Amino acid sequence: MAISSEMTPNGAMLKIEVSGRFDFSSHHDFRKTYEELDSKPESFLVDMKNATYLDSSALGMLLLLRDYAGGDESNIEITNCSPDIRKILTISNFEQLFAIN
Repeated sequence: MAISSEMTPNGAMLKIEVSGRFDFSSHHDFRKTYEELDSKPESFLVDMKNATYLDSSALGMLLLLRDYAGGDESNIEITNCSPDIRKILTISNFEQLFAIN
């Protein structure tokens, strides 16, 4: 499981890449990507192209990111989901909370 992140040069967007299993073992690394920034970006992109698994603790981590980013006013896109991960997000009604592409 690996979490990596990259801020756009202008600091407006943080891209978080999830690889492998997205579960409780990645909790610390995931939160560290955005909580230790000098300033809060305007938007977030969570790239799941290399994620192989997602569980309920990962859903909770996404909700924590949403709270950090401004709740209902947040701008978070979850992208490159496999069919299985997209199904979990859909069943959990996350498409009402996040932009999922």
